[in-house]
Amino acid sequence: MSAHTSTLSAVLSPVLTPFNADGSPNSKKLLRQCQWLQSNGVGQAVFGTNSEANSMSAGQKIDVLHELIVGGLNPKNMMPGTGACSVADASMMTRSAVKAGCAGVLMLPPFYYKDVVDEGLFQYYAEIIEAVGDADLKIYVYNIPQVTKVGLSVPLLERLVKTYPNTVVGIKDSSGDWPYTESVIKALLGTGFRVYAGSEIFLLRALRAGGVGCISAMANVNPKAIADLAAHWQEPTADQSQEALTALRSVYAQYPMIPAMKAAVAHYSKDPEWARVRPPLLALKPSEQSKLIAELEKIGFQMPGL
Repeated sequence: MSAHTSTLSAVLSPVLTPFNADGSPNSKKLLRQCQWLQSNGVGQAVFGTNSEANSMSAGQKIDVLHELIVGGLNPKNMMPGTGACSVADASMMTRSAVKAGCAGVLMLPPFYYKDVVDEGLFQYYAEIIEAVGDADLKIYVYNIPQVTKVGLSVPLLERLVKTYPNTVVGIKDSSGDWPYTESVIKALLGTGFRVYAGSEIFLLRALRAGGVGCISAMANVNPKAIADLAAHWQEPTADQSQEALTALRSVYAQYPMIPAMKAAVAHYSKDPEWARVRPPLLALKPSEQSKLIAELEKIGFQMPGL
């Protein structure tokens, strides 16, 4: 079997969330950002890690998703994050995403309790699937153990896919552990399971191994170049393109990544309000922002059309 048929692109962005002065998400600015990403060939994984999703309530996320779709964003290009520690919250957000017509949802494991066994994680996903009870539900599980401290084992993934073959259809693996990513691709080859690397650093490797693409922070600021590599990964220039993507990430990686990307969007969109983050994150200091922009300009980085 080939990968599950999907309207989602090979590259998605966990879209940065613009916040108002009172800490609420600004749907209008987010819509513009999503439209810009779409025009550069990148799908929208709103409410991901880089979206500061866990600094927003379930209600806020449901409202924002509704406003994005009313604003004209195509849900077939969207994979909103709907994971939460509570099955009830995760089910509520997931139900709203399915009802809105989203192509898939990205679902963290419950991350508060550590050292949980696979059976507990299986029951978490199973309860949500049963509670939503919709054949249109497509879940991409989200593995980011360095943040959650909860890993998703290959046997757990195999069990989920075997039990819910038309529902648990893929993974975003942000572990940064290439042998693990590769083992997931190999173990589930032939089931149609869609593996997205969690960073564009692994994009070429993932595609060559049988993965489908990446869902990456840097797609927020460098969408076209990442989408271009995904489209032309079999061409002779692919390794060179991969090196360029990795080099740009290394500039941003000198700073806390979310505040740095927001600082760049604030600068290139000429909207200083974009630099706002929610606690416990802190915006870059003016001196850090100036240094980042100077480094980006030195290598000719731009965000055209923003």
